[in-house]
Amino acid sequence: MNHAAAATHALSIRDLEPREGYARLIEAKDEQTGLHALISIHSLQRGPAAGGCRMFNYARIEDAIYDVERLSRGMTYKNAAAELPLGGGKSVIIGDPKTQKTPELMRAFGAFIEHLAGNYYTAEDVGVSPQDMANVAESTSYVAGLDGGEFASGDPSPVTARGVFLCLKQTLKHGLGTDDLSGKTIAIQGLGHVGMSLAGMLHKAGAKLIVSDINDETVRLAETEFGATVVSPDEILHQDADVFAPCAMGGVLTADAIDRLKVRFVVGAANNQLADETCGQRLQDRGILYAPDYIVNGGGIVNVAMEILKISDPSYRENRISGLATTLEQVFARADETGEPPHMVADRLIERRLA
Repeated sequence: MNHAAAATHALSIRDLEPREGYARLIEAKDEQTGLHALISIHSLQRGPAAGGCRMFNYARIEDAIYDVERLSRGMTYKNAAAELPLGGGKSVIIGDPKTQKTPELMRAFGAFIEHLAGNYYTAEDVGVSPQDMANVAESTSYVAGLDGGEFASGDPSPVTARGVFLCLKQTLKHGLGTDDLSGKTIAIQGLGHVGMSLAGMLHKAGAKLIVSDINDETVRLAETEFGATVVSPDEILHQDADVFAPCAMGGVLTADAIDRLKVRFVVGAANNQLADETCGQRLQDRGILYAPDYIVNGGGIVNVAMEILKISDPSYRENRISGLATTLEQVFARADETGEPPHMVADRLIERRLA
């Protein structure tokens, strides 16, 4: 495929005003395929921006902009936390992935990526699959998370789940003095690719699972395969458990949600878990140890980075994923010394790396 030729797709592309501190915000529309997409580039300081593409049926363009910018900043911090030579970016496609996503739409999205000439690399996220990325790759080479090719990394979800698993064990070790999961109760919110992989690892390690998801089929599978207790999405925040693992959409840790939690630890795969900056302090005030999300969920971008950087040595992946738990312990130790919430300590640690 001649990517330069593919990039001549009849796209309408324009720059929007990014939030202060962000590099760029770009919008693309394509009437023929129905594509309406945004790319936010937060930082190019450490290298080209990298972050997945999310397809979601946002009610308003303002909601999509808010989400893509929060997510792109999170990618800057996530990539730095994993010691990757990559900046932070993110993309969203506005629409219902079940009814509006087509190969043609994904190819048009690829042309949008190509327009940025290597400043942004995409991969899959919520509502987007490795097959979708294969369609994107017909229009651009700035794509990862592919199933085929010399450095193909495939679905990053199992690798993300492994990073969450290691960080969850590290959190227990810091808080309880042991990382033994036998008999520990973990409440998992969201059983997508990452949540289900994590559930399997936790079950194998002897943990008891309480799960919720909007998809009845996945919760029944977790019930059958892992002996999980199934509760409704509204009930998952009320469960008596050792750990709450948010693995669905972001913003779940609101003031109200935190007040209802009956856990000692929060460790999960979701991005942007804290609804706002005050919520990290609120968790601390309630005696709940919070593992900052962009450290915990960094495994997937490590996997994707190997494809972007054309690295085939598996030790690169292992070193950086085990390094996430090491970084997390550094954050907890510093938080103990200063009395600050872990999310604030983590931000300062990463900002020093960015400086």
